[in-house]
Amino acid sequence: MTDLLQSALQPRSVAIIGASDNIHKIGGRPIDYMRRFGYQGSIYPINPSKPSIQGLPCYAGLRDLPEVPELALIAVGADKAVDSVAACADLGVRSAVIIASGFGETGAAGKDMEAHMLQRAQRSGMRLFGPNTQGLANFGSGTIAGFSTMFTEVPPLDGPIGIISQSGGMSAMTYGLLRGQGLGVRHVHATGNEADVTVGEMALAVAHDPDIQLLLLYLENIANPDMLAQAAAYARARDLPIVAVKAGRTQDGQRAASSHTGSLANEDRTVDAFFRQHGIWRAQDPHEQVRAAGAYLKGWRPAGQRLVVISNSGASCVMGADTASDHQLPLAQLAPATQQALGDKLPGFATTDNPIDITAALLSNSGLFGDVLPAVAQDPSADLIFINIPVAGAGYDVAQFAKDTAAFERQTGKPVAVAAWQTNIAEVFKQHGVLTYANEQEAIGVLAQVAKHHQLLQQAAPARPAQAAQSPALLPPHSGPFLSEVQSLDLLAQHGIATVKTLLCTSASEVADAFAELGGQVVIKACSAAIPHKSEYGLVAVNVQDQAHAMALFEQFSAKMQAMGVQADGVIVAAKHKGQHEFMVGAKMDPVFGPVVVLGDGGKYVEALQDCAVLMPPFSVQEAQAALAQLHIAPLLGGVRGEPALDTNALCAIAEQVGTLLIAANGRIASLDLNPVMVSANGAVVVDALVECAPGV
Repeated sequence: MTDLLQSALQPRSVAIIGASDNIHKIGGRPIDYMRRFGYQGSIYPINPSKPSIQGLPCYAGLRDLPEVPELALIAVGADKAVDSVAACADLGVRSAVIIASGFGETGAAGKDMEAHMLQRAQRSGMRLFGPNTQGLANFGSGTIAGFSTMFTEVPPLDGPIGIISQSGGMSAMTYGLLRGQGLGVRHVHATGNEADVTVGEMALAVAHDPDIQLLLLYLENIANPDMLAQAAAYARARDLPIVAVKAGRTQDGQRAASSHTGSLANEDRTVDAFFRQHGIWRAQDPHEQVRAAGAYLKGWRPAGQRLVVISNSGASCVMGADTASDHQLPLAQLAPATQQALGDKLPGFATTDNPIDITAALLSNSGLFGDVLPAVAQDPSADLIFINIPVAGAGYDVAQFAKDTAAFERQTGKPVAVAAWQTNIAEVFKQHGVLTYANEQEAIGVLAQVAKHHQLLQQAAPARPAQAAQSPALLPPHSGPFLSEVQSLDLLAQHGIATVKTLLCTSASEVADAFAELGGQVVIKACSAAIPHKSEYGLVAVNVQDQAHAMALFEQFSAKMQAMGVQADGVIVAAKHKGQHEFMVGAKMDPVFGPVVVLGDGGKYVEALQDCAVLMPPFSVQEAQAALAQLHIAPLLGGVRGEPALDTNALCAIAEQVGTLLIAANGRIASLDLNPVMVSANGAVVVDALVECAPGV
């Protein structure tokens, strides 16, 4: 844990500026909480109108304290908070938590006030948390520099979970949900507007706590992805899973996030790619985060994602199989020896294939679970176990079922989740430490999450590419923001990317020669860096009939460019390249995340359909293949109606090379648009390309 964050999470002394005797006020609760929850350091209430507060000596100001506090909690209004930050900085306070709102979340004036406050703190090396924050809480040290009502409603229990949130409300609600499950929580920190310390930096600090086994994050924007990436890398190295909720998945949600935090919400698919690259699991909401928390704390490390479904109901077996498919979990193919072993234990009318229907025989033989589970455990394809018990109760030895299930889990280390539809039955399994849910969607969803997250964390951590040296020769001379099509294609070819054969012609006779050289199967286009989208102006011809037609097109396109008043480089004659399907590969320099590559369905409807995946370079061809498999057009890739399979390796290699090129450009390329990329059974070729240069390059 960094020294500065240590001063906030385990300080030797805390000053509360704006302290109150009323434990239900913002300035009163932290004092009450720290005294009740075991804080061992010095607490210094500051309020010029009180001689004592909550039984502690009260001081008129910071300079009246017997020592310089390590942490100051500033519980006064925005205007006074700015002055208090300056006073803390002058005195040498190391960290300050600013509760007040009315800063960056309110608009330009508030942002200016926030920036001024930060500058004052930075000059003295003081760290700021907030403003507009509910505060920090470390139940391991008893440091509660916050005022959440939830700590009164649900008493704390120190435990192995850390919560870090931009929203104070979400940090409190997640804490409450976890405690409702009986789980202990050590860290509950809200970063608010993040004028200084971000969720990423807090995550890195909390990840250094050796007792933490699970980190839960809530974000509305990612202002410092490098810091969050560092936290994720450290967590991955110590086998600490991070599960994040990133709100603002929709345009409406992004607008709401902007007004809530005073920060820009990030484009959603780019966030997905960032999380994937750094081994962070993205949950839909805090309920999903909390639902899987117990599974993470089990420390399961499943070998794969193959699921075994066991139930005493045939219908529940069917629904379990359907739910497994919903979560893209394959049903394990049980070996003949396993099925034989099951057949020896189960009645003849039971099902020994997967799903395993042990039938109502469970009512008369309470040992069936104890018989079935060991047989399944021997099968190497059984990675995950789901037990569905829709009906039990009188006549069923539920305690024995639960005991056998718990023993199986302990002995094998295999993930097990139970769906018990009756509350009283569920409680018996929970008492034996078995993860139990109300239905198969929740139970199988948790198993899928843990298995897939483990697989994600097993992938190699992304290499951080060294900054490429500036190279004046990387981009050709240009006068505007775009390279011409010929320049764009040449740049790609120089970096090993397959492009269509293209000839630039400056006269009708050159067009005639090019037509002959390319065998008469050509596309003719105007070439001007000032016209990045030529088809919109009728400057592309795909049905070129003969040399005379080609020469006439040269004259026609040249005249049109002259009439438009743009600088013309000439006319392109390109070989007509046929493929089975048109794809697109795009790339851009994201202002927050840096290089980003987009891979997906191409052609003229690309903007309308938006069937694409986002990747963050560097990535491998295999990672690009996995992203491609998630698209709506994925069923077409293997060939349909007698067509051969597409050469997706060649397409994904182009995507990988584009990512490498964008990194190598070192910020000099703003975006690349390769559309279409024609893909056939034996290759992929870029047919059209547009390179946008960064401003000032």
